[in-house]
Order: sequence, then structure tokens, then C-alpha cells
Amino acid sequence: MTKINMTVNGRAVSAEAEDRTLLVEFLRSGLNLTGTHVGCDTSQCGACLVHVNGEAVKSCTMLAAEAEGAEVTTIEGMANADGSLSTIQAAFQEHHGLQCGFCTPGMVMSAAALLKDNPKPSEAEVRDYLEGNICRCTGYHNIVKAIMAASGQLDAIAAE
Repeated sequence: MTKINMTVNGRAVSAEAEDRTLLVEFLRSGLNLTGTHVGCDTSQCGACLVHVNGEAVKSCTMLAAEAEGAEVTTIEGMANADGSLSTIQAAFQEHHGLQCGFCTPGMVMSAAALLKDNPKPSEAEVRDYLEGNICRCTGYHNIVKAIMAASGQLDAIAAE
């Protein structure tokens, strides 16, 4: 067992885990942050996406020990300080960017990473960026619409 220390959603945490423990399992089982989902175990679906030191990472591809000392943000850390939905979360809700909700945490985390790097992406750039996230329900249109709305560009998608 290895003691792992990191900051998760702005809070210092410390827990023990086996050396082979994936970050997704450390978050879900070790820290009880179950919003990060395990969808495929092969890093193809994006449901386990979190931010590690500000970068989008599929947490099923990273060992928990590799996040030693890191700042990790999960879907639970995306809400505003007062507990209200973030702009991205509210846009997903308002524009029905979810259906069953299983992929939603990874989609929101991907959207946040995209909008951090590119605050005004085109619809094509949004679709390209989401390539590593799989949704089995929505057909992606409303997810793209929600991200465009969160970027303040809903009119750009409506005009196409």
C-alpha cells in the first residue's frame, strides 16, 4: 500500500491505495467521489475524464500514485462555490445535453477543458474535441448545443 496525497476539488486528501490502483478507482472507492464514471475500462469512452493540474485526463489511464501531489478536479468540483450549477452544467441542463446521464460527467469535464483553451470554439471544433467521449443516447447534437451555449455562441449553431 502507498499513501497518496493530493488536492481534490480544492480539498487536501490523503488515502492509501495499492500501487496498481487507477485514479478513477481511487476517486470512486477511496474518496467516495462517484460522479466520475467507469464506462469502458479501455480509455475509449471518456466517462472517467477529470482534470489533473488543469489538464483533461482519462482517469482510467492513470495510476493514483501518479497523481501524488497533484490538483485534481472531478465533476463534483465543477459547481460554483455556492453549490449552484456552473455555466457549463446549467447549459447542459437547459439544452438537454444529457439523456441517461452516464457520459455527462466526462462531457462536462471535456467541455470545461475545451472552453478553457478555446473560449469561442466553432461547432466543428466542439465536435472534434468531443471525439474521445462516447454518448450512447443523445446523438451529440444537444451536447454540442449546450457547449456552444456555455461559450455564449448558441446563435452560431442556430445559424447553420
